Amino acid sequence: MKLTCPLCDSSRIVDRHQGRSVCGSVGIVAGSAGGAAGAWSGSQAGAMAGSFAGPVGITVGGLAGAVFGALAGGAAGGVAGARFGSELDERVLDNLECCDCGHTFRTQSS
Repeated sequence: MKLTCPLCDSSRIVDRHQGRSVCGSVGIVAGSAGGAAGAWSGSQAGAMAGSFAGPVGITVGGLAGAVFGALAGGAAGGVAGARFGSELDERVLDNLECCDCGHTFRTQSS
């Protein structure tokens, strides 16, 4: 099915993906914050793993555990946010834009 602009009947249509972009970014920030909050246990585990190398191993292991916790949380939050944003794009937002007249619209699902 070829999409056309309902205003000017042009076939030059692009996807906007605003919901996916915004929700993915918010998900990354929220997931990183949650991961950083949970990083305390990760840093403790890293410190325990690095304790065989003395104080330097404890410090490096603790930092590595905290960073890994924040990265894992950010990745999980980003994926969840992008999925939610894709649903918003598809069902709620005007996700299509006409390159000729600038009109934004969404397809009507049957």
